[in-house]
Amino acid sequence: QAITRARFCAGEPRLQERFEAVRSAVLTAPRDFDKLRNEVQSMRAKVREAHPTNASRFDLKHSQGGMMDAEFALQTLILTHASAHPQLLANLGNIALLELAENIGLLAPSVGHQAADAYRELRRMQHRARLDEQATQVDPAKVAVQQAAVIALWSAVFGQAQ
Repeated sequence: QAITRARFCAGEPRLQERFEAVRSAVLTAPRDFDKLRNEVQSMRAKVREAHPTNASRFDLKHSQGGMMDAEFALQTLILTHASAHPQLLANLGNIALLELAENIGLLAPSVGHQAADAYRELRRMQHRARLDEQATQVDPAKVAVQQAAVIALWSAVFGQAQ
């Protein structure tokens, strides 16, 4: 999953070419979707255990339907479909990649765009809270639409609720 986010940022141009070739080869390698799905869900469960949340508050990153769920779902899409859709390898960012996934037919109409909008808003809220030195846990009612959009993305990618 980490290599989906890896980017070359400095060094010899020849090294960048080699890095991009290795990154592309890893991301486009054939995968067993069921095994990948189980591994990603297992990793998500481990992260959730390491970052317990308060049921009366919504943690922008770690709660079910939060930013991490959107990121894990997108990473799964990339690992599953990059060989058939190499445009998923581009350094576009999560929001653009979610929209792209819908535009190329990997997600049903509105699922990718709504998840992208939700991710944008959750990230905006997280940045604001951090800049203001505030907690990143909010009233769940404030993010119900965003949470629903991310849960819909998760269900579309994994074929099941969390």
